[in-house]
Amino acid sequence: MARQASKSSLLFSGSDWDFKTLSRAFDAIEALAVEELHLDTYPVQMEIISSQQMLDAYSSVGMPLMYRHWSFGKHFLHQDLLYRKGGRGLAYELVINSNPCIVYLMEENTMALQALVMAHAALGHNHFFKNNQLFKQWTDAGAILSYLDFAKGYIVRCEERHGLAAVEAVLDSAHALMDQGVFRYHRPPRLSSERQREGLRERLEYEERTYNDLWRTLPPSQQGANDKGPDPERKKSLNLPEENLLYFLEKNSQVLKPWQREIVRIVRVIAQYFYPQRQTQVMNEGCATFVHYTLMNMLFDRGQISEGAMLEILRNHSNVIFQPAFDDPRFSGINPYALGLDMMQDIQRISTKPTAEDRDWFPDIAGHGNWREILLDAWADHRDESFIRQYLSPALIRKWRFFVLGDTADQPHCQVTSIHDERGYDKIRAALANSYDLGAKRPDIQVVDVDLLGDRHLRLQHKVNHGILLEDTSRDATLRHIRRLWGYDVSLAAVDAETGATLHERSTSQIAE
Repeated sequence: MARQASKSSLLFSGSDWDFKTLSRAFDAIEALAVEELHLDTYPVQMEIISSQQMLDAYSSVGMPLMYRHWSFGKHFLHQDLLYRKGGRGLAYELVINSNPCIVYLMEENTMALQALVMAHAALGHNHFFKNNQLFKQWTDAGAILSYLDFAKGYIVRCEERHGLAAVEAVLDSAHALMDQGVFRYHRPPRLSSERQREGLRERLEYEERTYNDLWRTLPPSQQGANDKGPDPERKKSLNLPEENLLYFLEKNSQVLKPWQREIVRIVRVIAQYFYPQRQTQVMNEGCATFVHYTLMNMLFDRGQISEGAMLEILRNHSNVIFQPAFDDPRFSGINPYALGLDMMQDIQRISTKPTAEDRDWFPDIAGHGNWREILLDAWADHRDESFIRQYLSPALIRKWRFFVLGDTADQPHCQVTSIHDERGYDKIRAALANSYDLGAKRPDIQVVDVDLLGDRHLRLQHKVNHGILLEDTSRDATLRHIRRLWGYDVSLAAVDAETGATLHERSTSQIAE
């Protein structure tokens, strides 16, 4: 009788699954997540997809609705080739930052693996998306799906009306500027409602019917009007400098037709949607991995998962957090799953079983006891850079054997400048945190001046840090894309961030078509 009772308490048995089993398992996992971890999530919509559909989702950057572009097909063929040749496996799941939160589960997964990925994606990622301040401030989970539906339909209509080549040319240029098409320092405009988008469609159709090409002409008397240099009042009226190139082009380009302007806006909105995810990879994956590992162990302790299922779960968990050594052919950098999980578990340890060292480094949380509260606050208030800067402990630095490698241009060799000891902990933590700071890694390029009543020469400025200039070929190609959307000459000046001295300047008039 005892064995039968134990068997009846299991959420599932065997590898096979059906929708009834999935639903029962998810309800139990969700209840435990709320009860034990105090998670707060969006409603969940789970979709079962095949491996081919998963590859298709890869190609369209994981979004359930996406417009067509040749780059997505290229990405699909590359991923498909790697998968068929055994060069890489497929993700067990994909999760969309939307409300409701959409989770794709692979139909090839066993039931034990489905339980793991439901805890990981439908609860861990879901909670992080809903509660992290970056996502709350910079994305609109409730509107993104309806906006993508509008975007897909709008671009299809543009292709039918204006031709594939014309639409593709605008998309190519907008895609080339996606990294410089986001707001980094102030909140982006919110996505419009369905009623507002309907009004937008009517307005665009009206503008296209009444569009007159004469306004693009430039009176000869205006040529050279801005030779006197930057005008402070003109720059103030245009809100310059402007960090978001796509936004500036969308609002101020005098050659874009209404439909082209809307396509630029679509690409800009999608670029903004993914911006928080790039800043929170370690935290997001660490949160989800900690949640699935903790919940699966709790279910096993309660007798709701069998030993065989738990062994399979642990094997898949170990694959996810595997960190190759630096000299391993598989090494591609720090595994965000591994580092994120270690930091979450380290916070749990510091909160419950601190050492004297922990009390010196983390007086506010050492011995606090309520590790759930500490983790929930950290997940809500930090991005990767600030999270590492605040919570990376000396114990974890020693475990990972981190060190700082100095590589300066005027020295023929690299030099180890800090190791995992008392003198090196602060420098290592700061160096690792800086490596996750997008503001330091991405080129700082801004629109600094343009005379819309003169020659309309668009002037950009790249603030150069540590003497690192842009690569010539990609710089020139990007300038050509900007000129296509702007319609007039574009120049980019490289300016030293510390001294303000101009190091180099390149104009589209110097670039061969």
